[in-house]
Amino acid sequence: MPTTSPQPLWQPDPQRIAQARITRFQSWAAAHHGAPAEGGYAALHRWSVDELDTFWKAVTEWFDVRFATPCTRVLGDRSMPGAQWFPGATLNYAEHALRAAATRADEPALLYVDETHETTPVTWSELRRQVGSLAAALRSLGVRPGDRVSGYLPNIPQAVTALLATAAVGAVWTSCAPDFGARSVLDRFQQVEPVVLFTVDGYRYGGKEHDRRDTVAELRRDLPTLRAVVHIPLLGTEAPEGALVWDALTAADTDPVFEQVPFDHPLWVLYSSGTTGLPKAIVQSQGGILVEHLKQLGLHCDLGPEDRFFWYTSTGWMMWNFLVSGLLTGTTIVLYDGSPGFPGTDAQWRIAERTGATLFGTSAAYVMACRKADVHPGRDLDLSRIQCVATTGSPLPPDGFRWLHDEFAESGADLWIASVSGGTDVCSCFAGAVPTLPVHIGELQAPCLGTDLQSWDPNGEPLTDEVGELVVTNPMPSMPVRFWNDPDGSRYHDSYFAAYPGVWRHGDWITLTSRGSVVIHGRSDSTLNRQGVRMGSADIYEAVERLPEIRESLVIGVEQPDGGYWMPLFVHLVPGAVLDDTLRTSIKRTIREQLSPRHVPDEIIEVPGIPHTLTGKRIEVPVKRLLQGTPLEKAVNPGSIDNLDLLHFYEDLARKRA
Repeated sequence: MPTTSPQPLWQPDPQRIAQARITRFQSWAAAHHGAPAEGGYAALHRWSVDELDTFWKAVTEWFDVRFATPCTRVLGDRSMPGAQWFPGATLNYAEHALRAAATRADEPALLYVDETHETTPVTWSELRRQVGSLAAALRSLGVRPGDRVSGYLPNIPQAVTALLATAAVGAVWTSCAPDFGARSVLDRFQQVEPVVLFTVDGYRYGGKEHDRRDTVAELRRDLPTLRAVVHIPLLGTEAPEGALVWDALTAADTDPVFEQVPFDHPLWVLYSSGTTGLPKAIVQSQGGILVEHLKQLGLHCDLGPEDRFFWYTSTGWMMWNFLVSGLLTGTTIVLYDGSPGFPGTDAQWRIAERTGATLFGTSAAYVMACRKADVHPGRDLDLSRIQCVATTGSPLPPDGFRWLHDEFAESGADLWIASVSGGTDVCSCFAGAVPTLPVHIGELQAPCLGTDLQSWDPNGEPLTDEVGELVVTNPMPSMPVRFWNDPDGSRYHDSYFAAYPGVWRHGDWITLTSRGSVVIHGRSDSTLNRQGVRMGSADIYEAVERLPEIRESLVIGVEQPDGGYWMPLFVHLVPGAVLDDTLRTSIKRTIREQLSPRHVPDEIIEVPGIPHTLTGKRIEVPVKRLLQGTPLEKAVNPGSIDNLDLLHFYEDLARKRA
């Protein structure tokens, strides 16, 4: 059933609807491609999935995608996996990302902010010049189309320059954040065998400097395919022996030369969290990412040249790649390198204020942390330029929607709240932001254009107003072209297409409501199934973490050898709180009254902390495996966890229960 009343929290006014780029696109597509002129977003979405070829052709024309060689048709083969997009076409992603330099040379392409919160601009012309110089340097080092170029870098302008120079050459970019340890980085980079490595000597986080020179030395030693290492002295140290210096490679006044590559030519490799084995090395294409991100950023996020786009992210998360693609719409992107809560919880809001962000993206966890910390961004800061606050990483709880809305409404602001959901696997969103639709508490506004998002039962029957598996029944251009080192495609097939042949199953529980919105309930492979009633873990977290004593929680459903089912709830308390009978009763009553009596936990257990992946997601499945007796080394990839010591608690608990 829909989880909220039909009364929207927010409704775009007629002027916003009329001015939205998606409205203008619909009118143009109606005139030129037979899209429905009436019926609003629902009609446009239906057309975009029914007339898939025509829709994507319209996207390339609307955004003036420049093909050096035209395609023979839009969709050569639409079967999944293996759909062929724009066969015969050639283009270059970096060429499109730098187009604004021709008309807005002296305006900022990048605004870089560190923990001092001082802002450093990089103009379009300077970014283009640096990319030209670095691309020429890469070619002189022998880098050719298809070679892999890696970055062990924080969210700094040099990382954007390196990505774009790599794409200009037709090489394949891949990156990890410098808070990843050597083993985590090697688990990723050794799979793709990079020929160049861009590194920093260290980074600043939480007011401290973190020296990474020993880790870099380990990477150099254990990546035998490297031909060159480029040193970026973020902490001011000298380049190690044999390394090249960033400034020397980016000093020339050189126009970039853009290699025209096939539409499906690899652009970058992203990695799954790798919690239960080697991370999947996910390959996405230059053309697929280009057209998908133009659609997502230009239509759904409503971004254009007058906007400033800030998303709190690191180079180890797909949202960094998504942020860089803001350049495709001529938007100024804001790069913040530092702790999300330094020097105070309101740090991200202060950066949004300082940079004049119009779209501010963050995590649901950050929103809830601000609410708990009694932060008042709308009252205490000038955030009048923000049009939209977007969240991802986990479902935004209803209280998060209410808090954001109320914070901004007090100052008279008309805030559009966009909770979005997608995945590293497609480096995009399946559902989320639509500037012309209302926002309902606890819901994503709608499935995205060109994405035939459905909720299916185990027999493959579509569901409405009921919880089912998130599936996508038609191909998206940014779906992986393949996994690296998966020669027969079996790992790729088994990851998404084993449950429903020819249909992408993502591994999330969702509800599609009868009014077209979407509710995300958490991962389907960690779903709580009590007496046949399924519930996503996100629903439990939303209810429990509303209690002021609970900092964070983790709920696991464990099938027992005797056919029973054990469902413990682990709670990490705020300082000073005590897990006594009163709090236990309060937690159980909250779940019973707000969710379901069947999903009251069997035990409530205090823990020293909740383990996450390096990209900040709670790790439910590996903890479940530990509790079922799987040894730690088989239950989880240690290099993928933010704090491995926390897992020993669950390992010990399993041992005691056995």
